[in-house]
Amino acid sequence: MEVILLQRIVKLGNLGDKVKVKPGYARNYLIPGKKAVSATAANVQAFEQKRAQLEGELNAALAKAQDRAIAIGALEVTIASKAGAEGKLFGSVGALEIMEAVSAAGVELRKREVRLVSGPLRELGEHVVPVRLHADVEALLKVHVVAE
Repeated sequence: MEVILLQRIVKLGNLGDKVKVKPGYARNYLIPGKKAVSATAANVQAFEQKRAQLEGELNAALAKAQDRAIAIGALEVTIASKAGAEGKLFGSVGALEIMEAVSAAGVELRKREVRLVSGPLRELGEHVVPVRLHADVEALLKVHVVAE
């Protein structure tokens, strides 16, 4: 199925690109999420008329994400958790706990933006957690996990 992207999608394309995707991906994710429209003649014409507006919205979202990345990069959060004698946690620190700590520090962050590539944090110490705020913007957040 061919679709027109309404925003930049990582590993797929940029705003305005016509790409071929599997029909289920388009029907279940791209089109309901308003990330793409079907590439019919009418939709191509309507997209060209709204292109400048969509590019402006995309640039505004990118600027906001860059500002948030600067704020998150300068931030260090501390999370207290129960731990054993060897520094292993009784449980783990996940994306939700990290999001709550950052939000408590006054910076907006969503749970889905936290990227724990090797799983939840299970040891005491300092960890660097990547945060993807936009398709083009990533920040590194320092998280200190301390014993309660």
